[in-house]
Amino acid sequence: MKKNLHNLAYQLLIAKHLFRWTILAIPVSLITGSLVALFLWLLDRVTVIRWEHEWLLYLLPLAGVLIYFIYKPGGRNAEAGNSLIIDEIHQPGAGVPARMTPLVFITTIITHLFGGSAGREGTAVQMGGSMAGMLGRWFKLDHRDKSVLLQCGVAAGFGAVFGTPVTGALFAIEFVRPGRMQYKALLPCFIASMIADLTCSGLGIRHTLYQISPNLASLSTTGSFHVDQLLILRVIIAGVIFGLVGYLFSSLSHLVKDYSQRLIKPGYLRPFIGGVVIICLCFASGTNDYLGLGVTNPDPGGVSIVSAFREGGADHLSWLWKIIFTSITLGMGFKGGEVTPLFFIGATLGNTIAVITGTPVDLMAGLGFIAVFAAATNTPVACVIMGVELFGGEYVLYYAIVCFTAYYFSGPGGIYTSQKKGVSKMYPR
Repeated sequence: MKKNLHNLAYQLLIAKHLFRWTILAIPVSLITGSLVALFLWLLDRVTVIRWEHEWLLYLLPLAGVLIYFIYKPGGRNAEAGNSLIIDEIHQPGAGVPARMTPLVFITTIITHLFGGSAGREGTAVQMGGSMAGMLGRWFKLDHRDKSVLLQCGVAAGFGAVFGTPVTGALFAIEFVRPGRMQYKALLPCFIASMIADLTCSGLGIRHTLYQISPNLASLSTTGSFHVDQLLILRVIIAGVIFGLVGYLFSSLSHLVKDYSQRLIKPGYLRPFIGGVVIICLCFASGTNDYLGLGVTNPDPGGVSIVSAFREGGADHLSWLWKIIFTSITLGMGFKGGEVTPLFFIGATLGNTIAVITGTPVDLMAGLGFIAVFAAATNTPVACVIMGVELFGGEYVLYYAIVCFTAYYFSGPGGIYTSQKKGVSKMYPR
């Protein structure tokens, strides 16, 4: 009898905990989902404007100077972006300032309007984190609860910007400490991610649909999964390559940032020079395909994430060009995210690997899409689930193989310098 009463009391305590966090997560989700919807709508508009007025690219150096001076008066710690959020989750201190939202929102739109090669996840995550930080102060939460609410903000931003609510929740708890996920925040993060995604979708935002053929002739079916021993070997080899390329991207991004800060002392000159370099790279590559998000392309023969899922949809070096363009853009002071460029890099590299190995192009592009992201962010579990949410669950076995392999071969670091590694990627001796 006492044991039953104890169990009942425990279940009531759990119910109270979940109810409390649902109440706390709702305002974070609604605000973040609405902001992300506005952000994505504006991002589409400025991208079309840039496509229609290609001369805007030549103003990119001046746009970089403008971004610098927007941040200079009140940016302070807000300029640390995702690293500040990770630090505050680990050890709450001064907090994530609310001003981070308008700063990163405006400057990311400027970056894309004038042709910077950047993504959108960083902006969404920072908006979610800063709104969560603001509400945490309003609600007078203690340090532990502030950490969880910040993770809810990250989940809300990520889930809404990509339309992947389950991935958003897992990403929010995995990217903080890779290798040692803290599940205490899992359900609050899922609630926040789901409500933010519903809010964003309810405001009319539609996400890009990617498709992998469900019936690939080269595969045999065993149970619920497609299994092909030769394809598994190819996927493992591809996973190694995806991991090394993820490492290349994160290393080059940090290298560009470090050397530009060391060699170019006036802060406003760094994005100015970066903008000039991007213009020169467009002439060197002979195309504007590597500017902006790269999800779609107004030129039917151009390279994009969508085109990478079909034969002939990418050049053999498209992935390398995108690494260079994005590393220069973000490393020299422009704003945005790394994840969508990582999708581009992975999908186009997958396209190239598929052509060389004779693997189905759409499958390998999809595997590259999630694996390079997993490698550069150290979030393999979230990326496996992202594959299911974006492409369907039929090939989940291959998603797991490629993401876990890429994660192990991505080196000890990643794009988020404030990540605290939970465990080593190698077994102890």
